[in-house]
Amino acid sequence: MSELYQRIESLCRGKGVNITVMCRDCGVSRASLTDLKMGRKHGLSAETLSKIGAYFGVTVDYLLGAGAREISDEDIKFALFNGAEGITDEAYEEVKRFAAYVKEKYQTGKAGTKD
Repeated sequence: MSELYQRIESLCRGKGVNITVMCRDCGVSRASLTDLKMGRKHGLSAETLSKIGAYFGVTVDYLLGAGAREISDEDIKFALFNGAEGITDEAYEEVKRFAAYVKEKYQTGKAGTKD
């Protein structure tokens, strides 16, 4: 199974849809994804990749694995706090706890309900 197919499959799981639903929603051929999964194809057309990327809100580069790298704590601090200067480890740990809480809430289906 290709890395491209695995990446698309992972995005589907994250969105709570299967490959067939994603293909229907995007207007792409389900057969092309099956061929990719089975190794009969080694890639998808630029148009298909663009549609899939738009569906998931990711770039074609991401789908193809270009530029993928591990995100560091410093990257996260910069994104959240516009830089890591002045952010204490305690404050950062609190943000990570809150993120874990929100993730758990959405995964258990409690999102949007009053606690």
